[in-house]
Amino acid sequence: MEGYLVKKKFSEIDLSDSFFDSLKSDYSEFEDWFKRKNSEEAYLLHKDCKVEGFLYFKIESGTIKDITPHIECNKALKIGTMKINPHKTRLGERFIKKALDHALVEDVDVCYVTVFDKHQTLVNLFKKYGFTLHGTKDTQNGQELVLVKNLNEDKNDIILNYPLISTYDADKYILAIYPEYHSSMFPDSILNNESVDILEDVSYTNSIHKIYVTRMPVNRASRGDIFVMYRTADKGKTAEYSSVVTSVCVVEEVKSQNEFADFEEFYTYATKYSIFDRSDLELWYRKGKCFTVKMTYNAALSRRLIRQKLIDNLRIGDRQMRWSFFELTDGQFRNIIEEGGISERIIID
Repeated sequence: MEGYLVKKKFSEIDLSDSFFDSLKSDYSEFEDWFKRKNSEEAYLLHKDCKVEGFLYFKIESGTIKDITPHIECNKALKIGTMKINPHKTRLGERFIKKALDHALVEDVDVCYVTVFDKHQTLVNLFKKYGFTLHGTKDTQNGQELVLVKNLNEDKNDIILNYPLISTYDADKYILAIYPEYHSSMFPDSILNNESVDILEDVSYTNSIHKIYVTRMPVNRASRGDIFVMYRTADKGKTAEYSSVVTSVCVVEEVKSQNEFADFEEFYTYATKYSIFDRSDLELWYRKGKCFTVKMTYNAALSRRLIRQKLIDNLRIGDRQMRWSFFELTDGQFRNIIEEGGISERIIID
């Protein structure tokens, strides 16, 4: 399944793949370590039948004592190995999201990673999402940096806090998205009846950041506000049982079409994190009065909530209104989080 993160036992992974050569070079014991992990699992991403990404993490209990200074915690998630073949598709962001998702589910205090100083691109990527330099670890292969993310700390910044969400003083909204765009933009929110073949190793799928283009009045929202993504009904199916809320995002910025000097500036901005191609964006631009929404993809609901349940059980909206863009109360948002199976740890206030 190319473009889709798959979990495999180490015993099922081909260690002779050239992808692992740099890891063997950096860590003299890598092959022995790999074989000892025989029954454990890791995430992989393949492209053209070759490994393009590898992610392994584990849960640790108690103070972490093999680094200087020690990490004082009850429970930690260690990103033991994370490597990607860089080709400008933001796969690193997708792997960081996967690790942090597990950190929340496992209710850990901290997430940490060790990395050699020479890998500055990777170091900077971790720092972007709230990891800070904690100390060092001495190994037979040299000294590694230790980067730590404290999941009990509010850094008062939506990117540094990621995937944690501050709901205080934030407005919450439902935002509709068509099925043909939904799962490629929000890969962890793919529905059970959708084929994973629609997922590709491309920027708009991998990135933590998303840009959506719409004519709905999303300019009511501002940085830090929260969008609950509502996947509309498939063609030929009723909205009652086919439309579903799937994901929670946090707004980074909203821009009006008028803020761009011309189409080229609009296209350059929107195409970075958007599924829309040039012809799509030209169509939106010609229609006029459209907005771009840049947002972080913070969580996927483990239990998708269909419109019938939203109306009848959660008392959200009604059957006469247009389900495109509307505000939620704090209570309605909390109910979506609870009923959708998102860890309460994601809320930091």
